[in-house]
Amino acid sequence: MIKVGIIGFDSSHAVEFTKRLNHVDISEEHWVYGAKVIMGYPGRPSSFADSGTITQRIQLLKEFGVEIVDSAEEMIGKVDAIMLEQQEGGLHLEVAKPFIEEGIPLFIDKPFTCSVADAKKIFELAHSYDTPVFSSSSLRYALEVQDLKSRGDLGEVLGAETYSPAILHPRNPGLFNYGIHGVEMLYAIMGIGCESVRCFHKGQWGVAIGIWCDERIGVFRGMRRGPHSYGFTAFCEKAIVSSSIDTRYIYRELLKKVVEMFQNRRMPINPEETIEIIAFLEASLKSAIENSKEVCLSELIDHVRV
Repeated sequence: MIKVGIIGFDSSHAVEFTKRLNHVDISEEHWVYGAKVIMGYPGRPSSFADSGTITQRIQLLKEFGVEIVDSAEEMIGKVDAIMLEQQEGGLHLEVAKPFIEEGIPLFIDKPFTCSVADAKKIFELAHSYDTPVFSSSSLRYALEVQDLKSRGDLGEVLGAETYSPAILHPRNPGLFNYGIHGVEMLYAIMGIGCESVRCFHKGQWGVAIGIWCDERIGVFRGMRRGPHSYGFTAFCEKAIVSSSIDTRYIYRELLKKVVEMFQNRRMPINPEETIEIIAFLEASLKSAIENSKEVCLSELIDHVRV
């Protein structure tokens, strides 16, 4: 049984993931096996959740059998793996570094980082210390996306459109905060190879249009008004497939991949893809700020040295 420590209670994931791993307060169909959350650190004060919410989550996690500690580093030597749930992507490099240096596998929840520079630094550290690091939105592993990818009757994916909420927060600017869910789906369907992005940003929505190197087009629509829904349309060689996402099982499906990585120390997603996703988000932010101009991802990826 993998002993897991959680850092950051400003996300509801701290509680929801613990329910599924510790098999408490949730039906058996959502259980994930092979790991248990034994320890947690609430993290520093956060603008993503007020003190009352954090206090409630601390109490719940205690009821779920989680020991609450006074610092993240206190978990070193006591856990086999870390789930970094602190929402602010700009803090992830700093928080993850001591665990990477100790060789402790990490799942870093979305957003992985808020810059290509930080993303590259994390993976450079991970390579240096032979530490597996994994980040993903749970939407990548939605059953509907998995079904699309498993089908052999559709031929090549020629293009795709995805949508999700795109709630804004100044600490995770632009699409980094919530739009990443839909962008992650887009990459799950399209794969890597985006060359440039234009982002059209208005008060109630944002649209990012990516041009892939093989001339395919991927589009993400982020909504800040209307239904809190997720979905996609995949334009394939032999059919067009559209689906909304049933979110009931997305945490379970993501956690299966997380636990698998903790067990075998193999990263489920190539670092190249995670870095490109961060570049897509950073390029979208830059484009939105600069009147929807086209931004090449290589400008961000190639110019960052670690």
